[in-house]
Amino acid sequence: MATMPEISIELLRRLVAEADRAAPLECCGLLLGQGARIETIESARNIAADPHRRFEIDPAALFAAYRAERSGGLQLIGYYHSHPSGHPAPSPRDCEHASGDRRVWAIIAGGEVGFWRDMDGSFEALSCRLVDG
Repeated sequence: MATMPEISIELLRRLVAEADRAAPLECCGLLLGQGARIETIESARNIAADPHRRFEIDPAALFAAYRAERSGGLQLIGYYHSHPSGHPAPSPRDCEHASGDRRVWAIIAGGEVGFWRDMDGSFEALSCRLVDG
């Protein structure tokens, strides 16, 4: 996986729009593509007990993405979620759930999208490269 994710302006707009629609709840979903390029986003149901303050991606969406990837479909590059009243940066709760799988997290807040690499117990800030959609 390349260090810098690539994404189109259109997908960034879709992420922000999804976060706006879901507020005051947290939205969540999957970042799918090839290599470092995020080609699409797939919304997932937030099954967290308190979706106003937490997110948990519906496992059915994750299993479907893994099956599609194994069958030659798009790769699971990472995940996204929103912070309806926060910042586009990992919260302490996000850091508690960092798995170290090195996937990309996109965090949406205040009309902005921040990109982060999931490290073991923390996150590394990433720049993103804008590409044509």
